[in-house]
Amino acid sequence: MEQPKEATIIIDGNEVKAQEGKSILEVARQLGIYIPTLCYLSVVSPFGVCRLCSVEVTNKHGKKRIVTSCNYPIEAGVVVETKSENVLNVRKGILELLMARCPKTVKLKNLGQACGIKEHGLWVSNEDEDCILCGLCIRVCKELVGVSAINFAKRSVEREVTAPYHRFSDDCIGCGACALVCPTGSKRIRIHTYAVVPPLKGPSDENLGVHSDIFSAKTSNAGQDSFVKALLVAGFKNALFDTAVFVQRKNSYTAEAVIAENTDDIMKAKEASFLRVKTMSKLLEAIEKGKRKMAFVGLPCQIRAVRKMQQALQQEIPDLDITSIGLFCRHSFNPKKLKEETKQLLGVDLDQAEKTQIRDEKFIVQVNSEESSCNVQQLDNAIENGCVYCNDFPAMFADIAVGSVGSDNGYSTSVIVRTEKGRTLLEKVEFTKSNVKTDKIIALSQFKKTRAKEHIAPILKEIQAQRAMEKKVG
Repeated sequence: MEQPKEATIIIDGNEVKAQEGKSILEVARQLGIYIPTLCYLSVVSPFGVCRLCSVEVTNKHGKKRIVTSCNYPIEAGVVVETKSENVLNVRKGILELLMARCPKTVKLKNLGQACGIKEHGLWVSNEDEDCILCGLCIRVCKELVGVSAINFAKRSVEREVTAPYHRFSDDCIGCGACALVCPTGSKRIRIHTYAVVPPLKGPSDENLGVHSDIFSAKTSNAGQDSFVKALLVAGFKNALFDTAVFVQRKNSYTAEAVIAENTDDIMKAKEASFLRVKTMSKLLEAIEKGKRKMAFVGLPCQIRAVRKMQQALQQEIPDLDITSIGLFCRHSFNPKKLKEETKQLLGVDLDQAEKTQIRDEKFIVQVNSEESSCNVQQLDNAIENGCVYCNDFPAMFADIAVGSVGSDNGYSTSVIVRTEKGRTLLEKVEFTKSNVKTDKIIALSQFKKTRAKEHIAPILKEIQAQRAMEKKVG
């Protein structure tokens, strides 16, 4: 393998050797030279939009110009000035413009103070604006998390960051990466996404969440899916809700979100295990049709979204009442990739599967009444984008959460009651109750938290390093 070429450059009067292709900013940081940034993180592609990292470059032909150091590649013979008078004036002008857009933002005030700006005196369109349009949140969501829940909309002075069509996102998983990297802590990225959702109230366990009861349960029909159906049917019959939004399997191994308005719709629905489907648009559709007392069944990321949506709409629609039923989730699978993996590992066609389940670390497929299984870790290549950033296994924002993990011998479902609304619904269901193996639920909850921390760690590490350098030079 060919070794990267080195180039000799001069940076702030010092002759150094650097790898060709690396950016000026990367080399400067390696040398301990501070260049301020707002839109840059090494874990995503450079964008060069905030322009605060501007430096003065003289190329080997003697041509001098101002460039953004985050995306200007090193080349032999380049002379770089990071603190020349010209550079400092450019940065000062950039900060004055940013402070005119976001006058109350602490980060900009601190940077401005370091540049000697006391009053910018420029026009302010909205004194509460806090988004500098750096696009860092967009790139992290797209390039690292892989879900592209947010993007730029509109142009010119009306440009903004938002979810598609200014509606609650169908794709956001609530991982919080966008909020973590935002240099100004902007509220914009939280309007139609689920980065920040207040936790449920009540005594809480770190791995099990807020709960008043936890146990194994079974109805006359076996299976987690049957228990969820029992909850929904009981809710309909006792007028706790008149509409339910949930995901059902289609004829092939794909699924869709549906709106059910009676128990017949519930009973004929096919289980759609381990598939993440767009559900927020379907819930909004029900609300726009005038539905107010509803049940929602979903994965932990979707339950988080519903909790945020209900809080956001409460003032506009005070009688909106949603009962949320959460499903335990290690991760969801991409249907196409899962079909490929199970075909290769088990020789089965998932489109023909009568049932799929995960039990005791085994992914089990039933086709023509015969079961085939593999270790669930063997399917890691089929995990849906973003799942490794989610830290919620037992649906901590649900009114009531259910799943097969931890259920006692002879019992198909573990149940966690989190709110009074969840308890009220449960009281309407006929079932048998037993002990639950909480250690198994806790183990998977810890696994998911650890996995999310490991994936978010590179982002957090760089942000902390940046803050430490800013504090040192500030």
